[in-house]
Amino acid sequence: MVERVQRMPLADQAAALLLDRIRDGEWKLGAKLPGETTLAPQLGVGRSTVREAIRQLAGRGVVTTRQGAGVFVAALDAPPDRAETVRRASIITVIEARIAVETEAASLAARRRTPAQLRAIRKALVARAGAVESVPAYVDADLDFHRAIVVAAANEILTDLFDLSTPRMREAMIDMLAIRGEYGGAADQDAHAELVEAVADRRPDAASQASRTHLTDLKETLA
Repeated sequence: MVERVQRMPLADQAAALLLDRIRDGEWKLGAKLPGETTLAPQLGVGRSTVREAIRQLAGRGVVTTRQGAGVFVAALDAPPDRAETVRRASIITVIEARIAVETEAASLAARRRTPAQLRAIRKALVARAGAVESVPAYVDADLDFHRAIVVAAANEILTDLFDLSTPRMREAMIDMLAIRGEYGGAADQDAHAELVEAVADRRPDAASQASRTHLTDLKETLA
C-alpha cells in the first residue's frame, strides 16, 4: 500500500520545530524561550500559531509557562504517551478531567490571585467577548481565559494538566461550534463574568461552583 503525504497543521509543524531545537541543545533545561514576536518570524508563522505550538509543548511536559516571566524548558524531550493518551480519550473524559482541575483551580485562584493576575483574567474575559471573527479565534480566547484562572491558582501541576488537555479540547470545541453556527452568547459570557467576580471577591466556594456549572453544561452539550 502506497502512503500518501498528509498535510500537517501549522501549529503541529511549529511545535515539532521547537522540539527539535530543544533536543539539539539550543535551549538548555530551565532556559527561557524567546518571545512570540521573535519566534514567529523565525518559524515563518503567526504569533497565534506560536502560541498554540507552545501550548502543545506545555501539554507534553516539554515547556512550562510562568505568569509574567515567560516560557521555560521543562524537559529535553517529550514522552510520547501523555499527549497520545489525551488525543485518544473521548471528549467527555477530557471534560471530566477539566472539571477536576478547574474547579479546584478556581477555588485556589480566589484565595491566591494577585492584582496583576486579576487584571490578566479581566483582560482575557474582554478578549473572549470580542473574539467573534471566527470559531478558532473564539475557542482560543475562551481557552486563554480559562488558563488565566488556572495560572492564578499558583499550582504548576494544575497548569500542566490544563495544558495537556488543551489540544484535544480545542479540536472538539471548534468542531462543535462550527456545526452549531453560533457562539459567544450573552448568557455564556455572563457565566464567565460570574466566575471572574467570585475570584475577584475572594469567594472560593462560589468560584469553584461557577466553574463546575459551566463545564458541566459544556459536557452535556458535547455529549
